[in-house]
Amino acid sequence: MRIVTRPDFDGITCSVLLREVENIEESIKWVEPNDMQKGLVDIRKGDIIANLPYNEKCSLWFDHHITNKINTPFKGLFKIAPSAARVVFEYYKDRLKRDYSELVRVTDRIDAADLTMDEVINPEENPCILLSMTISNYRNPDEKYWNKLVYLFGNYDVEKIVADYEVKQRCELAIEYNKIYYGMLKKYTKLIKHVSVTDFRTLDEAPTGNRFLVYSMFPDSVVSVKIRYDHNNRDQVIVSVGHSIFNRKCNVNVGHMLSQFEGGGHKGAGACSFHVDNAEKYIEAILDILLKNKPQD
Repeated sequence: MRIVTRPDFDGITCSVLLREVENIEESIKWVEPNDMQKGLVDIRKGDIIANLPYNEKCSLWFDHHITNKINTPFKGLFKIAPSAARVVFEYYKDRLKRDYSELVRVTDRIDAADLTMDEVINPEENPCILLSMTISNYRNPDEKYWNKLVYLFGNYDVEKIVADYEVKQRCELAIEYNKIYYGMLKKYTKLIKHVSVTDFRTLDEAPTGNRFLVYSMFPDSVVSVKIRYDHNNRDQVIVSVGHSIFNRKCNVNVGHMLSQFEGGGHKGAGACSFHVDNAEKYIEAILDILLKNKPQD
């Protein structure tokens, strides 16, 4: 039996919960949603998929993304919730030996972007928020670190986890990246009416950092769009879209919208990846929908 999930804080928490209640015999398989959508992931009988699109070969499936909802019978649980971890937690709550309610609560807030302005600007004041910023699959897969976090959260409280030497070093590095990222957002973002558009395609390598920072920098925007090339394949363009968490006036269902452009996600956030030949057409269409700001059917 194997866990298949994505490398983010929600995926970490899902894995912590699943490892406690299921007989997990193999290493966690960490994958990206777009790879699942495009059928690039080898799913086997016995696999438990969490926080990713459904695959008919799996034995259990847990998710909360509206664009991943299916109408065929399956074993597991799908539910619109702040996090996939919340879905797993509710399914297994009577079998869990440790009290994970606080970890799941924090995961809900991070995955649903239910944060205050102060938490966005000063993430170092909240250990889990800062720690979530150390989890990235952007440059290179970091499976050893992700697996370590699953082990740590399954055995220790957050104070001991952030005191771990490697975790502490990565948190300090995340703080430095955020400072650089602020400057890059300022330089490469323009405000088009109520839409902030960050385009990193002119750079050899797109910077990474606090994904909520743009909302504090452009308070008049109701939605953000970030455009970059895939780090490993510049024939692929990645577009990330998110409702502002401070100016909640975006009417577009992002997940439904991006499902038209080879992607998906939540009502308030999502991403799509497509060949560079489609970039001009897709990006123009996405911006047109966001600028009209009409509710999606």
